[in-house]
Amino acid sequence: MGEKITYETIFARSFSRYDQKKLGYGAFLGCLLIALSFCIVFKPYLGPLPVLNMRMSMDVGLNMLRIMDSFSSEKLRGGDISSSMTTIVTETSSSEIEMVEESDTTGTNETISNGTTVINNKNSSQQKEMKTVCHVEESTEFCEMNGDIRVDGKSSTVFMAVDTMVANSSWVIGPYARRGDEEAFKRITKWSIKSGVDAYEEAPQCDQRHNVPAIIFSTGGYAGNNFHDYTDIVLPLYLTSRQFDGEVKFLITDKNPWWIEKFRNILQKLSRYELVDIDKEVNVHCFTSVIVGLKRYPKELKIDPSKSPYSMKEFRQFLRSAYSLKKENAINMKDNGGKKRPRLLIVSRKSTRAFTNTNAISGMATRLGYEVVVTEVDSHVARVAEMVNSCDVMMGVHGAGLTNMVFLPENAILIQVIPIGGFEWLAKTDFGEPSKDMNLRYIGYKIKTEESSLIQQYPPGHEILNDPYAVQKRGWYEFKSIYLQKQNVNLDVDRFRATLLRALELLHQ
Repeated sequence: MGEKITYETIFARSFSRYDQKKLGYGAFLGCLLIALSFCIVFKPYLGPLPVLNMRMSMDVGLNMLRIMDSFSSEKLRGGDISSSMTTIVTETSSSEIEMVEESDTTGTNETISNGTTVINNKNSSQQKEMKTVCHVEESTEFCEMNGDIRVDGKSSTVFMAVDTMVANSSWVIGPYARRGDEEAFKRITKWSIKSGVDAYEEAPQCDQRHNVPAIIFSTGGYAGNNFHDYTDIVLPLYLTSRQFDGEVKFLITDKNPWWIEKFRNILQKLSRYELVDIDKEVNVHCFTSVIVGLKRYPKELKIDPSKSPYSMKEFRQFLRSAYSLKKENAINMKDNGGKKRPRLLIVSRKSTRAFTNTNAISGMATRLGYEVVVTEVDSHVARVAEMVNSCDVMMGVHGAGLTNMVFLPENAILIQVIPIGGFEWLAKTDFGEPSKDMNLRYIGYKIKTEESSLIQQYPPGHEILNDPYAVQKRGWYEFKSIYLQKQNVNLDVDRFRATLLRALELLHQ
């Protein structure tokens, strides 16, 4: 039988072993060139990769706490959604890292009666964006979520109901804007934010769907103290919700009915919808956008207009609108020609840090040309706002009542009486600096030891009178128990007279 001729036999006879090796190398390189050409030609037709959009300020430090990157696909009513999701948590006072989830779909949108958008399997393309961005800043933390969001009040949990098919991601947040204050957070409910496989499987079915965004915030913490009412809740709520122009639903945790009643005008101005006491809700509420927690700036009663679309001027205009306040500007004595007296409001207190000689102060001010009003501010905000707004000068001892300066007209004057105890830093932080952003003129009057009631409780030369900074070193509670809770003020009216004259000078400018 003859020799069987094969392709390999012919190849071997035609080329030497050295030639065969060279041909093999050439074939290999040729394949690489073909593959590279294929990639170059068809690159424009390949799908986009997931986008991680980062915006960072170079002047601040950034500590990225967690990045979870995942790839998945989900079928939603016949439409295939290929998605990737990255959960970012940032710790910074001014920079932001934002996760963007892009999904390529083939389908069209169908909006049903409750405002929910459904993707149908049609021959058109659509991009669906989903975000979970958690911000950890100096004085607050908050998470912004977009997608299929389900809020379960019974478990204090917010679910991102997306089948990411990856490791789980969770975050616990106290929705109150005074981060780091352990005492305040003893009265704050912690909320869990979950995404990932378990979150998708655990997410309860929707009982109520809403076609407006939601904001979850607490009225616990230091609520009830007028200063903290505004700097921890009212102003942060304004910063967080104003962008929605009333089209937003408030889900309140740690709800205090008296607080809701106190600030009803403001709440109704910010949201057109009925408030939800989310802690008592049996139903699961579903949204396409939820913010858990409130935005705020590190300084008290502060809005940084360089980092916000709003300002303290606009916030005060908002308050004037909410309470229908008529007086926009303080009196100008130069234009007035002396025909009308400037109104002076003396904020009195019943217990601590009270004026013990209010009548003497009022009489001296009247002789200088003021129309004097003496009142104690209370929880009836509408009445207090109207009273404060009608005045040109407001004076009082350092305390929460001075927060009502937010209702003063433009160019009005705030006089803060500063007790002994090393209050200067607190007085400046709480009212001195904030007043400037409110377009108010500020005068601080630091009392002498002889004007403090503490001289009746401690002998001359005592540490309490001579070295308050030594007391401060022993802790806030001892400092507070002495200088805030045991001290009243007996103003030296002759010495204080110069302060009221200075206020009159400012009103003439």
